[in-house]
Amino acid sequence: MELLRPRLLAVSEELGESELASLKFLSQEYVPLRKLEAIQNAQDLFEALREKGMIEAGNLSFLKELLYRISRIDLLVAHLGSSREEMERELKIPGRARVSAYRYLLFQLSEDVTKDELNYFKFLLGKELPKCRQNPETITMMLDIFIGMEKKGILGEDNLSILKRLCAEINISLLKKIEEYELNLIGKTNSPDIQPSIYFPAALRRVFSKLHFAVAEHRDLTAEGMRKTVDTYRCEDHKDKDCFVCCILSHGKKGSVYGVDGQEVPIQELTTSFTGHNCCSLAGKPKVFFIQACQGESFQKGVPIETDSVEQDSSVETDARLQFDCIPAEADFLLGMATLQDYVSYRSRREGTWYIQALCQHLEYSCPRGEDILTILTAVNQEVSKKSCSQNAQKQMPQPSFTLRKKLIFPVN
Repeated sequence: MELLRPRLLAVSEELGESELASLKFLSQEYVPLRKLEAIQNAQDLFEALREKGMIEAGNLSFLKELLYRISRIDLLVAHLGSSREEMERELKIPGRARVSAYRYLLFQLSEDVTKDELNYFKFLLGKELPKCRQNPETITMMLDIFIGMEKKGILGEDNLSILKRLCAEINISLLKKIEEYELNLIGKTNSPDIQPSIYFPAALRRVFSKLHFAVAEHRDLTAEGMRKTVDTYRCEDHKDKDCFVCCILSHGKKGSVYGVDGQEVPIQELTTSFTGHNCCSLAGKPKVFFIQACQGESFQKGVPIETDSVEQDSSVETDARLQFDCIPAEADFLLGMATLQDYVSYRSRREGTWYIQALCQHLEYSCPRGEDILTILTAVNQEVSKKSCSQNAQKQMPQPSFTLRKKLIFPVN
């Protein structure tokens, strides 16, 4: 660490205020926004990234990427021993970029906005962002606008419609950049889902942050990396926590998911790590797993049904109150699978995976209304089941399974 500090200090001393703001914006997916807002100098930012494991003595790839993104090639060369050409080659390798395509898009847009256009954005967003109307002089960068929009939930990786409408009115070239990003996104996705999702974790992160979860993201894990990550959380003390949620976005086959190295990990191995025997501090608490991955290569076909039938209420209630001195070790689990065993799962090339998008939308809509998770997942099943892949009208049916002993409701307030 002693050898690293002088290099970080040398870099930080040559960064200006606007460049620091840019670095903070590009680091949002790794450092909580509240902590970023309190950071006043680059040294503190680098320390925060070091605490998150994003800057290490033997691995400065993220710092190199940040400097490359903000076009400080001089610092890249002088202090980190890299170059523009090296970074261009490195970032072309799938999975190497740590700044998401979405966040880099917003940064590029901010660089192209003129002062007059910034004022126009502030004017048009006066209602949604009261700060723009009350204290417009405090907003000096387009990045401030983007941060405000994200806080209000009117901008996100899967929520660009308002930004596109504003750009269409203010500067059509900005809109074209967003459309190019969306077209590029289409080119990097496939249907069915055959590669790890790198564009839509933001939707999950946004939703579960609103539900008061402490969110941590782990990208591009090998099979062994998955096991180590799961073991880390298994060994943590969760006594002050109410619930554990694990979302895995990858590809897979029946009963397994794949790491980026192509090696498989049985889903049961991941879930049983958190049984009452293996993780005592989560005993009696809900353990929720959402798995977005193919579970085979078969395709589901649609069948016609009567559309005017009345759905029967299958809920069963009892007035017996059972008291438990102990519970089964496998109790209180919920496993939400994107698809049935043996079948593929699908991704909309424009909107993302059918399952994750429906899950996030229904969590965001229904949790504030006090609906329990099984009711929400039933609605997710309904929505996904209505979708069709245009090729041969192929379908997808998610599959939740559970050993929950009580209703699970995620409070918003």
